[in-house]
Parts: sequence; C-alpha cells; structure tokens
Amino acid sequence: MVGTRIMQSRRDFSMLQKVLMCITVFPLFNSTVCKAGELSESGSLFSFIRAVDPKNALGIEWNGFIPHPCSNHWKSIKCSLGATTITEVRLENLSLCGIIDAKSLCKLPKLRHLSLAKNQIHGSIPDSISKCTSLKHLDLSNNLLNGTVPVALTKLKNLRRLDISNNHFSKVAQYPKQESRLPNSYATNSSALQSNASNKAKNITVAPSPQLDVYGHEQRHHKAHEKWKSWMPVVFGIAFFVVLIFFVNMKAAKLANDKEILKALAHSPLKSPPTKTTDEVKPEERCSDLVFFVGEEERFKKEDLLEAAADLKSQGFFGSLYKVQLNNNALFAVKRLKKLQVSFEEFGQTMRRIGNLKHRNILPLVGYNSTDEEKLLIYKYQRNGSLLTLLENYINGKRDFPWKLRLSIAIGIARGLDFIYQKCGDWDIIPHGNIKLSNILLNENEEPLISEYGYLKFFDPMTACLFNSNGYTAPEKILSEKADVFSFGVILLELLTGKLVEKSGLDLPKWVRSMVREEWTGEVFDGEIAKVEMYAFPLLNISLKCVADFPQERPTVAEVLEKIEEVVNEQEDLSTPMTSTESNPQDCCSLHYNMPETPGSKQ
Repeated sequence: MVGTRIMQSRRDFSMLQKVLMCITVFPLFNSTVCKAGELSESGSLFSFIRAVDPKNALGIEWNGFIPHPCSNHWKSIKCSLGATTITEVRLENLSLCGIIDAKSLCKLPKLRHLSLAKNQIHGSIPDSISKCTSLKHLDLSNNLLNGTVPVALTKLKNLRRLDISNNHFSKVAQYPKQESRLPNSYATNSSALQSNASNKAKNITVAPSPQLDVYGHEQRHHKAHEKWKSWMPVVFGIAFFVVLIFFVNMKAAKLANDKEILKALAHSPLKSPPTKTTDEVKPEERCSDLVFFVGEEERFKKEDLLEAAADLKSQGFFGSLYKVQLNNNALFAVKRLKKLQVSFEEFGQTMRRIGNLKHRNILPLVGYNSTDEEKLLIYKYQRNGSLLTLLENYINGKRDFPWKLRLSIAIGIARGLDFIYQKCGDWDIIPHGNIKLSNILLNENEEPLISEYGYLKFFDPMTACLFNSNGYTAPEKILSEKADVFSFGVILLELLTGKLVEKSGLDLPKWVRSMVREEWTGEVFDGEIAKVEMYAFPLLNISLKCVADFPQERPTVAEVLEKIEEVVNEQEDLSTPMTSTESNPQDCCSLHYNMPETPGSKQ
C-alpha cells in the first residue's frame, strides 16, 4: 500500500512538472531562454563569419555541418596548443561585405587578436564589442564602417592596439579624462593629435576623427535598464517555479530511496541494510609536472604553455610539432607524442638523461611533460629553420650556399653524432634513427643542431610507417650506429650534389654510384662545389663509404669525423676546434653519476 502511494505520488509530480513547464516556462521563454544558452565556440565563430560574409566570399559550404575551427583547413584561425580555444581570427583582404556580429564573436572567451582589415564591411561597430574582454589587438581599418565610434571600446581593458583608420565615421566623442582608456593620439591619413601622456604605454592606434557619442550610449543604456526592470517579475516567477520543482523532485527521490531500503530489509535474513561492495579502483593516470633543464628565469607553468597561441608546423607518424608563443613573446617548439611503447618511469629516466646532455651541435631539450597517454617535449624555437629550408632556398636561387658553410655544417653534424655514440659508463647508447635534412636545425650563427633525438627507440622499429622509403633509411631498417652513418652519408651527398632527397624520394646513392661508374664523377657536384673539386672529392669518397649496402662495410661515426676533420684541416680558416660549451666523454659520464631525481612526479 505504501509503495503504491509513493508511485502514485511520483506520477502526480511528473504530470505537475510537465504541466508547469508547458503553461509557464515554454510559452514565455521559448524565444529567450534558448537564445540565452551559450553557443559552442564553433557555432559562435561560424555565426560571426556568416554575418561578416553574407555573399560567402570564403566559399564555405553551409550544409549544416560545422567543421572544427582549429582544423588544419582554417589557416586564418589560430588556437591554443591544446586546440581547445580560439585565440586569433585573421580575415584580411578577402572581399567581405557584411556586418560585425560582435555578440557571437565575443562568445570566444580566449580571443586575443581580430583583424578584418582591407574588406568592405559596413554598418557600425556594435556596443556588444565590449564583451570581448580578452582582445589585445583589434584591426578594422580600410573598411566602410560608419556612424560613431562606440564608447564600448574604452571598456576593453586588455586592448593594446586598435586600428580603425580609413573608415567613414561621423564624429569623435569628447571623453572625460578619468573615464577614457583610449589615447588622444589618432592615426589619420593627414594629421595626428597630441598624445595623452598617461596612455602612451598602451600603444593603441585608433581611427581618424570620429567622436564617441557618450550621451547617446548612456541613453541606450537607460532604455535597456528600463526594459530589464519590466522583465524582472517574470524572471523571479520562473526562478520560483524552478526552485519549487527542484525541492519537489528531491522529496520524491527521497521517498523512492526509502522504499528501496524497506524492500531490501524485507528480503534480508539479518534485517539490516546490505553492505555496498567496494568498487574496483582504477589506477589513476600518472602525470608529471613540467620538468626543466634550464635556469629558473626561463621556466614557466604548464597552463601558460597549453593556453598559448600555437601554430601546427607539421604532423606525422611520430606526432605533431607546434610553434608556441607565450605571453612574454618567448618562442618554443613543442613536440607532442602519443601512444609510445614505453613506461612512465622509463620515459622520464631517458628524458632526464637527454636533457642533461650538452653539446653545441645537439638541439638542447628545454623540458618535458609526461602522462600515460601523451608526452610533450619542449625546445627553443630556431628562427633560421632547417638545413632542408636552406638547401631549398639555394636551389630556388634565393640565397648562396658556399662550400665553406657546407663543410662547417657537415663537420658540425659529425661532431654531434660522435658525441651521441661516445660510451659513458653503464649507459646503453641511444641511436638517433631519423637523421635527415629537416631534422638538422640551424642556430643564429647557422651552426647545425641535431633535433628529434632520443625518443625514436620507443616506437616499434619494424613498423612499416616508421621506416618508409624516405631515401635516408639504411637497407637493414634497424636502429643502430651504422644506420645513422648511412643517413649521414645521404646528407653529405645532398650537400655535394645540391639535390634533395626528402621530398623527391630520389635514390641519391644509386644515382651517384652510376655517375661514378660511368666516369662522370665531376658531373656529380653542383655549380658551387665544382669550384673546389680538389676538396670535394675526399668528402665524396667518405659519403660513398657511408652509404654502402651492408653495415659491416660502413665506417663508424668516429672514423667519419676523423676523415672530415682531415679535409677541414687542409683549410685552416674553416677549422673550428671544440669549445668549452661542448661536452666531452668525461662530462657525459659525470652526468650519469649525478642524475637528478624527477621533480614534481606524481605516482
């Protein structure tokens, strides 16, 4: 009887709830409550784009499917490293002729940079732009905007640069000095007013001559306030019904729970509530804090890294590479690796070993972060790019690539590899396994830095995707010193011939051997190397030994370095002896015995 009454009570409550929602909530707020819900970032962005591009000059197919705004197809959109929030929108010189939907735009919470310059956008700047509180750079120059410049622009506390020049604004407001955040300096086509000294540090450039209609803005604000007051009784009424429904629902749930307990007591021989079995506890995912190998002044927090603007530079089997700029404008290259075949502890131990290796020709590891699912490796960003970029620019006639620079790069790579293969104590040597032009970076002095070192051993070496026909892989397809010697030999051939392997798939060793066999050896060298053939021939002999088909026929890294140094010593002005910034075998071994413990690890 009690159970029947409880069930009847719940049915009555459910019916009451439906009736209340139908007669009260739905008619009044069908058009307002739904609109008040926050759109997703994707929806907000595409609502803004549809307003600013009504003629679809961007060529977007609006078929009801909204692609992820952080996908690679949207080069005008930049996102944070975690690809979770949009940070920049650049739609410049794209013949956009719509209006600015600031209401949708400002639903992007981390938007810092917006540029719509050089379009035909008309209408006025809406007051709702004041909701874009994260904006730091706003460029609306060279459009057809008109009306008055809204006071809302003065409420953007984080704004550092504003350009609304070359539009058709009608007047400029007279700001009370204590309220205005915009400077009195205006970038115009013909004149500029005196800058307000208190705002010089903001470096904000604003449009020509318009006045902000302060009083009109206050009047609109007053009307909005009156409209809000008229809605307040309805809002409070709805709030009351929601609270009432909540408590009624809690009461019904409590009655149902009591019924279940009584039912359990009835079937229990001990007349006591059954004890709950302990759920199996899943192992908590392990995660390390950021582990650094640089000084305290160069360190930062993981949140700073994940929220920074990040450009995806490349994506492949090994992971993704991002160019990341922190708020302090420091640039880093971040390698994101997933599903490595390595334990949490082994990865941390290996990274600490690599992070403590210091050599002028190996790209230093700034720090790392590790979880069971993915790893982040952090390096300093090298503005000069890679050896691949340098050789491509030379082939396309964009720069010179003289013999001396090629020889200094060759010996720098050899010295870095020789350091890797120096035996230190009980450590097992870690082969590189992925030597190629794009993994040889150049510092500010165009000295080579070997990158991507240390983690390739965590992938399955027999995976077909790993050892594809990229022109650098040794025939035996294993991780070893002799395999790295083969890859280095291919790089030497590229430096001598001026031919690229990485993007063309050319079998360069086979081509060079055929030229030598036909006694056309002089035709192997490119135009720049042909000027110094007497020095290039010994280097050609070294490279052909490196690319021998069988590992036992190839020299060791130490032997290769010795031969190249002989060539360098014949040209004394190219000789670059090891400096104090390089490590030696003794330094390497000392790092083994003074290995720091993992800082910030959480088991």
